[in-house]
Amino acid sequence: MNIGCRIFKDFERPPKELVRRFYDLAVSDLDDTMSKFGAVDHRIQPMRKYTRSMVGTAFTIRLPHGDNLLFRAAIQYMKRGDVVVIDAGGFEDRAVAGEVTAKYCRARGVKGMIIDGATRDSAVLSEMENFPVFVRAISPNGPYFNGPGEVNVPIVVGGQIVCPGDIVVADSDGIVFINPANAEEVLTQSVKITTRDRNNLKELEETGTCNQDWVMDKLKTIGCEVQDMAEPFRRMD
Repeated sequence: MNIGCRIFKDFERPPKELVRRFYDLAVSDLDDTMSKFGAVDHRIQPMRKYTRSMVGTAFTIRLPHGDNLLFRAAIQYMKRGDVVVIDAGGFEDRAVAGEVTAKYCRARGVKGMIIDGATRDSAVLSEMENFPVFVRAISPNGPYFNGPGEVNVPIVVGGQIVCPGDIVVADSDGIVFINPANAEEVLTQSVKITTRDRNNLKELEETGTCNQDWVMDKLKTIGCEVQDMAEPFRRMD
């Protein structure tokens, strides 16, 4: 099997019950749990704003500049619940996906697509129900069908490493990839953050204020003084 031109038809997927537990968790909270360092490049944007997260299992594809032969070949191996994650090198001048490939994937039960590169047929893709598409750019230029490429290998998308079988969570704020081995820890910490924020908002709604003691403690650690009254400032004429 040649490095740079190979297809792995299958890979180990995490338990569906584990993946489902990430529904309704915000990418921002998950990223906070991952040391605020786990989200992909902000320039990979959803083609429409979604109110609910896209959650699934990464089916990874690596493509050369402007070519989608290996993407076309890989569709037959996709499974229900997968999210297609494409490393197209970040190239913005030639689409590697469009209406046809998106609808083929959806027919396989795929949850959506994330493309570090370009797509076309933007009007159709932005209106597809229950099939979010995240992409770096839009271009009318179509792809070549020459290869090479790789399917279900580790790739880099938006500055983040993603492996086949990683848990994908994406919403209107962005995207994170979670190693299943770290999933329980990420879940536990993210739920704590979500619960804390919800409690703070509930307190704010009920009382008109919320506890900010931690902010004051932080100011003390950096030597920032808080005084009751500002002294008159002398201006230079």
